[in-house]
Amino acid sequence: MTWQAPITVEARRVEFVRLAQSGVLSFRELCRRFEISPTTGYKWLARAEAAASEPGDWSQDRSRRPHGCTHRTSAEVEAAVVALRQQQPTWGGRKLRAALQRTAVTPVPSASTITAILRRHGLLDEARATGPIAPIRFAHPLPNVLWQMDFMGHLPLGDGSRVHPLCVLDDYSRFCLGVWACADERKATVWTHLTAAFATYGLPQIILTDNGPPWGSSGAGGITTLEAQLLQLGITVWHGHPYHPQTQGKVERFHRTLGAEVRLLHQLADLEQAQRAFTAFRQTYNTQRPHEALELQVPADRYQPSRQSLPAELPEPVYPPGDGLRKVRGNGTISLHNRAYFVGGGLVGRTVGIRPTTVAGVMAVYFCHQQVATIDLRVDS
Repeated sequence: MTWQAPITVEARRVEFVRLAQSGVLSFRELCRRFEISPTTGYKWLARAEAAASEPGDWSQDRSRRPHGCTHRTSAEVEAAVVALRQQQPTWGGRKLRAALQRTAVTPVPSASTITAILRRHGLLDEARATGPIAPIRFAHPLPNVLWQMDFMGHLPLGDGSRVHPLCVLDDYSRFCLGVWACADERKATVWTHLTAAFATYGLPQIILTDNGPPWGSSGAGGITTLEAQLLQLGITVWHGHPYHPQTQGKVERFHRTLGAEVRLLHQLADLEQAQRAFTAFRQTYNTQRPHEALELQVPADRYQPSRQSLPAELPEPVYPPGDGLRKVRGNGTISLHNRAYFVGGGLVGRTVGIRPTTVAGVMAVYFCHQQVATIDLRVDS
């Protein structure tokens, strides 16, 4: 048997046109034999007759791609998307769309179209674009109910030193109340910056921190001097569970954003330059960067300052009439029933209140409005 190459579609079209033009068979009979509809047959004839004036092989399949696209994003809007992405290289399609909606750029394409534009221009980080969706987190119902506070760690500077970014974030609005370029993580440094935030934004009800110094206890335990000062202002102090940084999830997530954007956009030579970079980031974060947890609003849209102002001096604690009052000695102890009990090194020189609990022989030690220690008089009695 002799092998024969299969007849191509193009060759069958040419053959059909040749036979149709010869007039040997009726057109419909010829279409029946070639197993095509008369409409298709007339289409092939029209293409062959136009081939004399049109370049190219008429028998080839033609592209079905439309000549134009009425809904294609305009060059002006596409340029605006690219320009904003170059200014904010960590923002994705949803954030860019929300930010463009706040400007005069119209119409704003969908988030998926913006993602496609980024991909066309080689501006899309595919690893981040296909990454896991962040979990939904609990938020307090109003501004200033709870602030989260933490050091980011430390970053190297060009002059050989290191910067310790101190960050304070409102839990409800994600509003950043301050990012400070600190040379250390000491209590005096924290208090200076924290009182500056209090002076501008007022006092929160609660501040959440981790368990490390300067706000967490160390050594023999008990509250620190910084915690005592916050309690005197009427602020409750909460600590996250040890070794569980997710308790401070919002400020931890803020650290990740701060680190990514500052490292990408700035070279930090010294503390002064670091503070300028942090200040610029904070302005963008609060007023321009849409936040997905806020339904793509910016934090400044949701934040309002506290009505509770910072007093000129720390108020002295006031206790109920039934409390027994004791002054904390230099070693952090108080005397009760001729015995010394440790209540906290941060309370030295301050007055605490002693009140009975529902358990006989067990006393609660309060500083201001917060219980700071428990004394069991039954032990070794």
